[in-house]
Amino acid sequence: MAKAVLDTNIIVSGLRNPEGNAASVLRLAESRAFRCYVSQEILNEYEEVLARISLGLKLEQVKKFLRMLRRTYIMVDPAKQVEAASDPDDDKFLECALKARADYIVTGNLRHFPPRFQDIRVVSPRQFLGIVATQAL
Repeated sequence: MAKAVLDTNIIVSGLRNPEGNAASVLRLAESRAFRCYVSQEILNEYEEVLARISLGLKLEQVKKFLRMLRRTYIMVDPAKQVEAASDPDDDKFLECALKARADYIVTGNLRHFPPRFQDIRVVSPRQFLGIVATQAL
């Protein structure tokens, strides 16, 4: 089973566009089609970003997502600091993925990450959906 860390933009895109690839990734996470990991720092960012009024998300939609997240995601406490993303705010996703021994980071901002970091591949939602579909066969 694949192990992944989801960038915040996947969460936002998935909640704003229920028909898109990011929303499909969130549904797969909820159904536990892959193991999804989060750190406290990432969870804090999810909560802070989703609370922004400018995103136009409904409070109940955000609460429902956060309840699902707490039920299905696996919390890790990264032990190692990393400086490898072009945006230093994205290093937390690499740190979480390292601690979780994740296979993938799923992001809509591929340019912010190296294509591969140690054994972790950085992929788009579309690529990840293909990977999960292939593993399900």
